[in-house]
Amino acid sequence: MKKVLALILCLGLLAGGVIGCGGEVTEGPISGGETAEIADAGEQTAAPVKIVVGVTPKPHGEILEVVKPLLEEQNINLEIKPFTDYVLLNPALKDKQIDANFFQHIPYLDDYNSQNNADLVWTVKVHAEPMGVYSSKIDDLDDLAEGALVGTPNDATNAGRALAVLVNAGLIELREDAGITATDRDIIDNPKNLKIQMMDAPMLARALNDLDICVINSNYAIEANLNPIEDSIFMEAKDTPFANVLAVRPEDKDKEAIVKLGEALQSPEVKQFLEEKYQGSCVPAF
Repeated sequence: MKKVLALILCLGLLAGGVIGCGGEVTEGPISGGETAEIADAGEQTAAPVKIVVGVTPKPHGEILEVVKPLLEEQNINLEIKPFTDYVLLNPALKDKQIDANFFQHIPYLDDYNSQNNADLVWTVKVHAEPMGVYSSKIDDLDDLAEGALVGTPNDATNAGRALAVLVNAGLIELREDAGITATDRDIIDNPKNLKIQMMDAPMLARALNDLDICVINSNYAIEANLNPIEDSIFMEAKDTPFANVLAVRPEDKDKEAIVKLGEALQSPEVKQFLEEKYQGSCVPAF
């Protein structure tokens, strides 16, 4: 009987020892959090955390391809989800279809929040894309004809920004208090009687054969195989305040994976990529 009791006691201690070896399971900041055992070491390690970031393909998707291996080293699996129409990116973030987006500048984000009862926030500034004036008909703005047709984006902040580019090019003047959401109604001097035609930003490059000039965001110029440095006939100053940012929902701003994503976007590797790949059409903002 003593031998039987001793055997039961030993088995109980052994079971307790096995249970006591387990590590804690921790959840990732966005998704994941399952654990994978390392059999030979008897330990557990957290599975990669997955984050989904919506982007416009160029340059934002290309920049995130540089970031992806940097995050893999930190156990973060980055999924890059391209959108061809940037108007859909903030609604997708607001509705939790994606964890973050990377495509916009701060005035655009602020305008979206105010118009849509949203509270999306930005975390880090990454780069600026100077806007350019393009034409398939003239090589110099001095040759722009009376009554020329001018294409600009139709979203509030980029429309105002495009008009500011035309001001800096010496083509028009705006009311002093017009601000970043200026429209053609704010034009107070238009010596060449330019006709402003607003349209969806992705369509501007395609409209070059129909319009005399178009003011195009660099990301859409690049997608249309236009080199902003070589092909534009006028460019916004490189110190533009319209820096592109990483945007998230406010409750995710301080989560570890988002913080690490922001750090990777401001890494030396990204800075070198921007400077070497885009040669001034996308400049670091950090």
